[in-house]
Amino acid sequence: MAALTPEQVAQLPPPASHSINFSQEIKPIFEASCIKCHGRGRTKGEFKIDSLETLLKGGDSGPAIVPGKSSESRLLELVMGFDPDSVMPKKGTKLTREQIGQLRAWIDQGAKWDADVTFARAEPLNLKPRQPQLPAKHANAIDAVLEPYFTAHKIAVPKPVDDRVFARRAYLDVVGLLPPPGELKKFLADRDRDKRAKLIRRLLADNENYALHWMSFWNDMLRNDYRGTGYIDGGRKQITQWLYSALETNKPYDKFVAELVNPTPESEGFTKGIVWRGVVNASQTPAMQAAQNISQVFMGVNLKCASCHDSFINDWTLADAYGLASIYADGPLEMVHCDKPTGKVAPPRFIYAQLGELETSTNKTVRLTQLAKLITQRNDGRLTRTLANRLWQKFFGCGIVEPLDDMERPGWNADLLDWLAEDFADHGYDVKHLIEVMLTSRAYQLPSVKVAEQAGGDFVFRGPQVRRLSAEQFRDAIGALTGIWEGKPAAKIVNASGTTNDFAQVRAALVPAEMLQIALDRPNREQVITSRATTATTLQALELTNGAELAQLLARGAGTTLAGDSPVAGETVVGQLYEKGLGRAPSSKELRTAREIVGQPAQKAGVEDLLWALAMLPEFQLIY
Repeated sequence: MAALTPEQVAQLPPPASHSINFSQEIKPIFEASCIKCHGRGRTKGEFKIDSLETLLKGGDSGPAIVPGKSSESRLLELVMGFDPDSVMPKKGTKLTREQIGQLRAWIDQGAKWDADVTFARAEPLNLKPRQPQLPAKHANAIDAVLEPYFTAHKIAVPKPVDDRVFARRAYLDVVGLLPPPGELKKFLADRDRDKRAKLIRRLLADNENYALHWMSFWNDMLRNDYRGTGYIDGGRKQITQWLYSALETNKPYDKFVAELVNPTPESEGFTKGIVWRGVVNASQTPAMQAAQNISQVFMGVNLKCASCHDSFINDWTLADAYGLASIYADGPLEMVHCDKPTGKVAPPRFIYAQLGELETSTNKTVRLTQLAKLITQRNDGRLTRTLANRLWQKFFGCGIVEPLDDMERPGWNADLLDWLAEDFADHGYDVKHLIEVMLTSRAYQLPSVKVAEQAGGDFVFRGPQVRRLSAEQFRDAIGALTGIWEGKPAAKIVNASGTTNDFAQVRAALVPAEMLQIALDRPNREQVITSRATTATTLQALELTNGAELAQLLARGAGTTLAGDSPVAGETVVGQLYEKGLGRAPSSKELRTAREIVGQPAQKAGVEDLLWALAMLPEFQLIY
């Protein structure tokens, strides 16, 4: 490039008079003002600042700097704003005259660059498999990993929760239901030292209820629902039957993922996405939706910002998002930057070149087959870590890596996550095995911790957090308490035997969300949802105390509770409802108060009031 004009040189601040320390003076300038657009693999304005070499290479306009000659360096022209169409930085605070003087001195002194400094794209975390050495022998490997962790954090590990609390926690976590009173009594009376592990295995073997419970978890992530945007005009397709079958038969997770990435006719609704009506931007096309959803759900990567422009919140670029989207495109896919076509076509490629490259092919079927193999290969440690992290968050309230969809971050215990992921893969990607390992650990059986006790500063694991029932769990708990379940399922379900499943108790996961579930944070599933909010809202409080839907359920439940021609003693009704709803008998004080509420013999209005009172208890609504 041509040197700055004499007039421009006269406007430059003088070079700093001291010897420049690159790491202390120049590196902070680049980090604050340049790297978001020109580092971490990004190229803007024909140059990038990954290293001194890339800065010297420049682009069609020549190098960005000329060592020893700041007056011939385009970088100075950019930061001074001499070219009004190309000013750096375009966003944020402009460089001060002192900073520009430091840049001049650095260039004039030879542009020395410390060897240990790089602004290149970092090697991704949590990508390749790693098998940590367990520090001690333990009945459960999770506890072996956590033993030195607790010691290092000076945590005195408390005794496990009692059998009643454990059973309620396990039933709700595995099958999403309250423990039936008869089954709970048998468990409490059992003297087998291994009874907790046996309970977990028995619940996991309840294939129907396991599938119905975990459908909600996967419906959220796979954007599967029964009504809403796209379903009316055929711009969206359900995968309900495929999903139920996959969960009922415990399809190995690598095959589960492969059939979603390279779909069958039964599973294609996930990558087909939503064909939005009307005008949409380029980041909402089905191919781009597929790229966003696959990367988020299976790899813990947020590509949404990078679908419009190079991301400002992570290192992903527009080319990354379009490369993955191009695999699903029916033809060459032109990149669009903030609704402006670039004229550049993105070649199909996976976001992690470290896991392998796609063979060049114009055949979409071939590309999808290759992509499924890349993602589900044994060498992809991110796939297994992402699910292990999601399940840990589900059971313990906080992921090992947070946020769940930013798996590039380090976790609070890398050994724990790595061991879980490797054990999961070693056992044939068996999701039930992964769940069993977590739920039979001593860590899972620790007393619950209030979220507020773990807020602020660096997270320290002390035990499972107190969790709210999900919308579906709450509705099913009301069904167990009142005998009033949902109506007809929204989708026909054929079970593993090939017969249509006529469910005796229709679970909330099988019906469209009504106002009660919506208020309790069941999403509309137009976007991928990987976790639901944990804090209660004013809307939820209003719906629970004044909502017509819950009031009608409790009124009908009162009638069901008193069904029959003979009067029912008040204390009998009270005892039954406490056992159903709370898994215990009422205390003497509770019994006296409840008997006064229901009357003697029990009256419908009184039973309805007691049902409402029980349903409002934190003991009913929370998982301790």
